[in-house]
Amino acid sequence: MINVLFFASYREKLDCEKLQLGSGEYPKTLSELREQLSKKGDDWCEVLNDSRTLVALNQTMTRKDFELNEGDEVAFFPPVTGG
Repeated sequence: MINVLFFASYREKLDCEKLQLGSGEYPKTLSELREQLSKKGDDWCEVLNDSRTLVALNQTMTRKDFELNEGDEVAFFPPVTGG
């Protein structure tokens, strides 16, 4: 199983805080996960295909495509602004 988390405005836009994908339900890579979840609807596609979307794998921010493994946690964040 992997856990997929959504934070801040993404949580609200998707009306989803967390997904749990069991063995056989999740794809092999982060990019395939984005593609799979994008098929859930227009809002999902918009969030997951936005080049500004931040991604963390096991609490480490990444822009690379990594292989997913049992027990992984993937988190999606909207762009962060400072001030």
